[in-house]
Amino acid sequence: MSFIDQIKAKAKSSKKVIVLPESEDMRTLEAADAVLKEGIAELVLLGKEEKILEDAKKGGFDVTGAKIIDPEKSEKLDTYVAGLVELRKSKGMTEDEARKILTSSNTYFGVMMIKMKDADGLVSGACHSTADTLRPSLQILKTKPGTKLVSSFFIVEVPNCDMGENGTFVFSDCGLNQNPNAEELAAIAKSSAESFKALVQAEPKVAMLSYSTMGSAKHDDVTKVQEATKIAKAENPELALDGELQLDAALVASVGEFKAPGSKVAGHANTLIFPNLDAGNIGYKLVQRLAKAEAYGPLTQGIAGPVNDLSRGCSASDIVGVVAITAVQAQM
Repeated sequence: MSFIDQIKAKAKSSKKVIVLPESEDMRTLEAADAVLKEGIAELVLLGKEEKILEDAKKGGFDVTGAKIIDPEKSEKLDTYVAGLVELRKSKGMTEDEARKILTSSNTYFGVMMIKMKDADGLVSGACHSTADTLRPSLQILKTKPGTKLVSSFFIVEVPNCDMGENGTFVFSDCGLNQNPNAEELAAIAKSSAESFKALVQAEPKVAMLSYSTMGSAKHDDVTKVQEATKIAKAENPELALDGELQLDAALVASVGEFKAPGSKVAGHANTLIFPNLDAGNIGYKLVQRLAKAEAYGPLTQGIAGPVNDLSRGCSASDIVGVVAITAVQAQM
């Protein structure tokens, strides 16, 4: 079974309630049809019921199995308004402001559903920016206990590939933190290892990537990755983690043995930590487009509730995959 087929099977084993706030996007409706037909999750679509059903009919999609909620008419609106005021009172949130936010932003409403335990997870971003998707989560759900930093990752599945875990990798951070410092990079490495183990169900082997391998180049950017590696090793001594490593040294056994002899990670990495957002974003898109890989994400880690972002270039099948992953995260 492919990675995503395994994830779907796990999602079906204990169905979770996933919110899709972008009901105005036809890809969302197409994905909802597929999720419901496959029995991956229970769905909540946010928006005007008449418009959603009309659009779905035009597209030839059946979303009648989803629960449709219009935030303006929701019986839970007053409860959510009170909850948001309480959560944001230190920021001066008023009842009128909370009501306006919750009735004008489906994402805020959906995140409050998670906070109030009326839903288990949320998937958005097909037609909204990462900031629009994650800001409500950070304000309402906040960070998971014991987590220093919220970050993002992709699950990348490369066809006909004998590297990684049968061609499956975690790439991080490719969508959120622009230029993490050494401490932040170490935190991203820890979270990414946990995400790999939980979703791929295999032992993570974490490579701290650079254009240098084990001191082959001198620069502040290299020093940052070296320091991050030291911090991550000290804080997670049980973790198979090494760096700094060039990409070929991380993935190709013969190169890893030559450039980093004695490393347990070099040549066998499955969890790739990029030094900054430029490298991560370019890296995953190169693999996705040139290797015809499936790239699921950007998924988030470190939030106290499963909320996942989508690329605005995503397909309906991408949304289905991220819904399945979000459902499995919610099971944990």
